[in-house]
Amino acid sequence: MSSQPWTLYRYLAWQLLLGAAFVFGAVATLTFMIDLVEMMREAAGKEEVGFFGAMTMSLMKLPSLTEKTLPFAMLFGAIFTFTRMSRSSELVVIRGSGLSVWQFLAPGLGLALLVGIVSITLYNPLAALMASSYEQMEARYLSGRPSLLAVSSSGLWLRQADSDGQSVIHAVKVAGQGLQLNGVIIFLFDGKGSFTGRIDAQSASLQNGYWLLQKAWQTVLDHKPAYHEQFRLPTTLTDAEIQESFASPETISFWELPHFISTAEAAGLSATRHRLHYFALLAQPFLLCAMTLIAATFSLRFARLGGLSSLILAGSFAGFLLYFITEATHALGLSGILPAGLAAWSPTAVALLLGAATLLHLEDG
Repeated sequence: MSSQPWTLYRYLAWQLLLGAAFVFGAVATLTFMIDLVEMMREAAGKEEVGFFGAMTMSLMKLPSLTEKTLPFAMLFGAIFTFTRMSRSSELVVIRGSGLSVWQFLAPGLGLALLVGIVSITLYNPLAALMASSYEQMEARYLSGRPSLLAVSSSGLWLRQADSDGQSVIHAVKVAGQGLQLNGVIIFLFDGKGSFTGRIDAQSASLQNGYWLLQKAWQTVLDHKPAYHEQFRLPTTLTDAEIQESFASPETISFWELPHFISTAEAAGLSATRHRLHYFALLAQPFLLCAMTLIAATFSLRFARLGGLSSLILAGSFAGFLLYFITEATHALGLSGILPAGLAAWSPTAVALLLGAATLLHLEDG
């Protein structure tokens, strides 16, 4: 007798997994096809890319795109599973055996939690690695803008090029999102990549068309060091290009995000986007649980009242309403109005509480 609930639980979890996997696969296929068409449009006229190059770039981009659709896959997969079981009267038999709604949902909630944990610990690092490779290919073949900025434990590294060659800028401390540099060393190279000299400066600030260096020592090969109270180093960089070259959160693994955040903030850069992304990843297993609760809420209610189209419409509305609230709170978090942790966790907490309250009302009200 005691083995029957576990057999039933495994069956329920398996059915929900199949439903979510089916929806996730369908969404991934549709996303890939749409992105491939867009990629081919962007690569039109670039012979070095071609069809296989565009397909490779779309495949590299796909994991990070589908990672964002996982909550919706869980929502519609659960709705699909619960509706199918209701139409086949399986739900009636299960509920008639004496199982409460919480016992009935326990396997689904456990599965959602497990899928969420696997997603952030295994799938996210893979998606981040492939997204990083995609951005490198995109910069090389499409946009022509390679990454300019890198952050390490020793500070910030910035690369720029001009008609005379290129230079690599190192700064110990940064302010103004990379526009104000302190403890600056600039390594100078000619057009062939040969080292020609260096500049050591107390600080540097980005102006219109040049870096303004304060208290700079210029050392050129075969020349004595020269001191400049102020020195202008020409540059074609803009503040937008520097900020856009800061590594996007999607290209950094869940495991590496805490170190990256602490390193960036120690260097003087704002890591609000990355902190918000990290908290959102931590909340994802519970968000999948919330999606399962929402699916059960609508499925059980409409199973009694009837109306499949109304069920799908209501579930879709609830899912996209939650998506809108999530995007709104994330925007408030990025602007600094809300703390990053609160902005990332509040939509999930609200969805969990509303789903649980509605199920309690339907079950016991």
